[in-house]
Amino acid sequence: MLTKEQQNDIREAVEVIKRGGIILYPTDTIWGIGCDANNAEAVARVYAIKQRVDSKALICLIGSDASLPFYSTGVPDVAYDLIEFSEKPLTLILDGARNLAPNLLAEDGSVGLRVTKEEFSQTLCQRCKRALVSTSANISGAPSPTCFAEISPEILAAVDYVCTSRRDEKPGAKPSSIIKLSATNEIKIIRE
Repeated sequence: MLTKEQQNDIREAVEVIKRGGIILYPTDTIWGIGCDANNAEAVARVYAIKQRVDSKALICLIGSDASLPFYSTGVPDVAYDLIEFSEKPLTLILDGARNLAPNLLAEDGSVGLRVTKEEFSQTLCQRCKRALVSTSANISGAPSPTCFAEISPEILAAVDYVCTSRRDEKPGAKPSSIIKLSATNEIKIIRE
């Protein structure tokens, strides 16, 4: 159950996202730089903050697997089983992305989607009523921070809102596993 402080934190983050802003927030894996995944201008700012070329696609968080078909026309049935039975956070790269900013998609039109099961980020996605960009809180090429204390001052200063929740967690968070799924159920493991 979220505390009153966490609920207020989510409310502030949602307001920033709805205004087209960029947030820094705790996810089901590592801390993420995020924005409305349908706002191309905000997505462009995320690329600029990370100093990352926009030909590298960004991952999106969603609050429920029921949203998968809204963001991808290529969701095979096995996707739901993989999400349900995965023992750690799992990002699925799915074909036929839609209802998302074009500048966050891969060149082949696919999108990386992760259903977060962690209460804070799940509630944030649900309150925004949209997918959120979730990319590691680091400059491209630098190590991903494993806790809030490892996030560089440069990143902290570049975003519009820094969530206050879960800042005291110890180092050790890890990125998600990534699996590419085709509409014909072909599976390719990108990151374990």
